[in-house]
Amino acid sequence: MTAVPLELVGQWDVLAQTGLDTGGLRGWILNNLLPLLLIAVALLLLWLGGGKGDNAGVMRRVGGVFVALAVIGLAVSGTGVDIGTFIAGLFSTSG
Repeated sequence: MTAVPLELVGQWDVLAQTGLDTGGLRGWILNNLLPLLLIAVALLLLWLGGGKGDNAGVMRRVGGVFVALAVIGLAVSGTGVDIGTFIAGLFSTSG
């Protein structure tokens, strides 16, 4: 068993009182991981279709990338509930 100094034990309750959230992880993903993924997708699209002259295939893939970017944008912005309410309002008869 490892002995822990008493001054560290007093700091544990301070750490336990702070709230845990995922804001730091979310910010890191948005600032670092997402641009790297977009660059990787762009390079893959250029490599797969650019040299072969398959422009239609590249544009089909780019359309899929745009749909994926729209889904990521909805997830990040938090407006998915508002858009869902709007779409549900198109099909429901209220009042």
